[in-house]
Amino acid sequence: MEKDMCKNDGEAWRVLEFYSGIGGMRYSLMKADVSAQVVEAFDINDKANDVYELNFGHRPYQGNIQNLTAAELDMYGAHAWLLSPPCQPYTRQGLQKQSSDARAFSFLKILELIPHTVKPPHMLFVENVVGFETSDTHAKMIEILANSDYLTQEFILSPLQFGVPYSRPRYFCLAKRKPLSFRCQLLNNQLLRSPSPLLGNDDMTVITKHDQPDDSWDKLLESCDPVERFLEFSNSGDQVNTETGFLSTGTAAVDDFGAAEETVEVDRCVSIDHFLVPLSLIERWGSAMDIVYPDSKRCCCFTKSYYQYVKGTGSLLATVQPKNKGKASSLKEQHLRYFTPREVANLHSFPGDFQFPHHLSLRQRYALLGNSLSIAVVAPLLQYLFAQAG
Repeated sequence: MEKDMCKNDGEAWRVLEFYSGIGGMRYSLMKADVSAQVVEAFDINDKANDVYELNFGHRPYQGNIQNLTAAELDMYGAHAWLLSPPCQPYTRQGLQKQSSDARAFSFLKILELIPHTVKPPHMLFVENVVGFETSDTHAKMIEILANSDYLTQEFILSPLQFGVPYSRPRYFCLAKRKPLSFRCQLLNNQLLRSPSPLLGNDDMTVITKHDQPDDSWDKLLESCDPVERFLEFSNSGDQVNTETGFLSTGTAAVDDFGAAEETVEVDRCVSIDHFLVPLSLIERWGSAMDIVYPDSKRCCCFTKSYYQYVKGTGSLLATVQPKNKGKASSLKEQHLRYFTPREVANLHSFPGDFQFPHHLSLRQRYALLGNSLSIAVVAPLLQYLFAQAG
C-alpha cells in the first residue's frame, strides 16, 4: 500500500458515499460547509435512488457493491469514504447475527479492500445503530483500520444533544489515516457520549462530566426546541399540497395487528384528517402508544415501520391538549395523529427544499425516512472529521 495521494490547497475533498439512501449524508456534508465533491454515491434501493436523484440531480450506482474491486475504488481518487451500512444485523429487535448476517457482508467487503488499495482514503466516517459498537463487525472494522494506520474516535450521540426534540441515539466512528490527526488527540481510541469536542471544547474534565450515563437529561431536554417548531401544520383545518412532493392522499385502515393500509391518490391537497389515528386502533393499542404534544421537548425515534404499526415505531401527536397530559385523559378526545413525512424529515433536520417524488406512497416515504440519519448530529461530526485534515 503506497503513500496517500496529495490534496492540493483549494481543491475540494473527493468523497464516496456508500449506502446513500435519500441523501442524509450528503445534506450533512453540505450543512457542515465542507468543500467537498461527491464523486459517486452507492445504494441498491431503487426508491431511495429516485429520491436522491430528484434532490441532487445524480442517480447513485445501484449495482452490488460487494463486487467492487480495490482497483475500481482507486479510480475514483476519493479522499474520504462515508458509510451508513444496514443496521438490521445489530438492532435489538433483530436476530443480532452481526457479521454472519448477509446484510453485513458488503460493509465488511469494503473494509477488507482498504489494505489492497493503492490510494486508501484519508478519512472514513461510519454511522450505525447503538449496539454496533459491541458487535464482531465493529471489532473487525477497528482491527482493519488500526492495521491500515488509521486513528479512530467514536461517539454515541442523539439529536437531543443538539437542541432537536428527537430521541435517536446513534453510533459514529471517525477515522483518519496517519499522518493526519484529530484536533483533540487525547480522544483517540475512545468512545464518547458527549458532543463537547465537536463544539470546540477540548477540556477533558468537561467531556468526562458530560460522558456520564447518569448525566441530567432533564436539563438537556429543556434546551431543546418544542415539537411544534417542527410541525407542518397544527390544526385539522390545515391542508398540505402534494405538489411539494411530500404527501400522498391516503386514508388509513388498520388491521388487528395495528398495521395501516393506504389508498393513495396523488396531486391533491391533503387534509390533516388523513393522518388521524382511527379510534379502533386507539382502543386496541392505546396503552402501547407514545403520545407527545406540541410543547413536548422529546419524541421517540421514527422507524421504517411508522404508519404501519404503532408499538415502538415512533411517537403520535395529540392535536387536542387535555388538562392532564398522558393516558390518564381519554386518548380518543386528544385527536391523535401521525407525524407527516415532512414533519419526520424536519425532525431529521432535512432542509426545507427536500422533496419526495410523487409516485412514492406514504408507507414508502416513512420507510425511507426511518432508514435515514439526523443531519443535526452528522453535520458537526463531519465538520470535526474534516477539520485540520490537510
